[in-house]
Amino acid sequence: MGKCHRRNDVASVVLDPPVSTTGPDHFKLWSTFSRASFRRMILDAVRCGGRSHKPSSKSPPDQPPRPVGSIDVRSECEHKKPAGSDRLSELLRLSESSENEEDVRQKVQMLEELKRVVKRLQSSNVLEGAKEVRQLTKEVSDARTTLALLGAIPPLMALLDSEDSISQIAALYALLNLAIGNDANKAAIVKAGAIHKMLKLVNEFPNSEVAEAVVVNFLGLSALDSNKPIIGSSGAIPFLVKNLDNTNSCQARQDSLRALYNLSISPLNVIPILESDLIAFIMNKLGDMDVSERFLSILCNLVSVAEARKAISSVPDAFPMLVDVVSWTDAPGCQEKASYILMVMAHKSYGDRQAMIEAGVASALLELTLLGSTLAQKRASRILECLRVDKGKQVSDNYGGMSTTISAPQDCTTYCSSVELKDGMEDDMMSEEKKAVKQLVQQSLQNNMKRIVKRANLPHEFVPSDHLKTFTSSSTSKSVPF
Repeated sequence: MGKCHRRNDVASVVLDPPVSTTGPDHFKLWSTFSRASFRRMILDAVRCGGRSHKPSSKSPPDQPPRPVGSIDVRSECEHKKPAGSDRLSELLRLSESSENEEDVRQKVQMLEELKRVVKRLQSSNVLEGAKEVRQLTKEVSDARTTLALLGAIPPLMALLDSEDSISQIAALYALLNLAIGNDANKAAIVKAGAIHKMLKLVNEFPNSEVAEAVVVNFLGLSALDSNKPIIGSSGAIPFLVKNLDNTNSCQARQDSLRALYNLSISPLNVIPILESDLIAFIMNKLGDMDVSERFLSILCNLVSVAEARKAISSVPDAFPMLVDVVSWTDAPGCQEKASYILMVMAHKSYGDRQAMIEAGVASALLELTLLGSTLAQKRASRILECLRVDKGKQVSDNYGGMSTTISAPQDCTTYCSSVELKDGMEDDMMSEEKKAVKQLVQQSLQNNMKRIVKRANLPHEFVPSDHLKTFTSSSTSKSVPF
């Protein structure tokens, strides 16, 4: 008789070969196991222990001894694990360890190299060490941090005191590369007194290459907010302004402008900037398209301060120049910045609003609201609204002054004569005002049509002047927004 026992905790099969296959005691394996359960047991065997079974709560804690001749599938698989999986795991572990070892080895080599460079800086061969620092810190950010921690900054600062321009330039560019993208090094370099040493170089040893290296160092160091007031109060701003006018290098000019822009962000630097006459220099050079947008960016940083607004408005023809910038359709960045400057000044000062109106800002702003960028349109609309409210107050004040002159009449004759006189005066005033408005509307339409024709590359004869005259003759004061 065949016997089949199924253990709940281990997938094992115990089989005794049947004595006969006939008779009432005939036994079939399939009577105990379903096809699905048997297939599952076979898969467990093939997987070599990949499936675990938890003991059933109904099974006794002590299992009966396994009869002789039974086959424990899990135990067989545990003794016969495939060699391929172990080999693959071993190879993966070896590859990971080899990669880690390679990284560690490279880092150790780099650290030793950086230590040798710092030793050269601290020895008599400091110039070669500075050149190696500049080379190593060009692209490797870790080298910048490590060299600073190893003490590379003090020897480079000492090299700035050299009277040799080659050594000075090597030290300046080594410090520049150490500070790139590293705020801790920027702060450490300034704290070590680099700003005063650099200014001393450009004052006592005038050299164009040294000046360019100092300017680019000021640019990098001024990117850190904590360094801005230190650099601004050290006398660097007059040097940068002077370098703008004296340098022949386009790159040095751009670096000076960027450094001044960084310094203008700090409110503590507004007074040093005003003392350096930078605003007057900017307004006089505003027509240069290569630097105009950067100039306007600096003014945008300064215009929020009352002293700076006063300095801008005191420059001769300041508002006509800003209004002209608003009309630069081929420079949308300049238009946005100029409209911001005008917007702030219009909201802060009545006198500046009057100066803008006299400079013809209305037509330029109207054109900007139609053809400018989204940001420029919003700013132009705000300026127009401010000017419109201001003019409305003027009109109400004028009419209020006229009404106060009317006194109680003594008799009918005096009253009628006074009313007729005032009616005649009002008619004359209104007719003069209508004439002025019509003339302004006609001039504005003609100017706008000329701009549109020019922008569309059409012949000048295309402008229908007669039609414009007919159109403007029927226009009223409602055609203008204010």
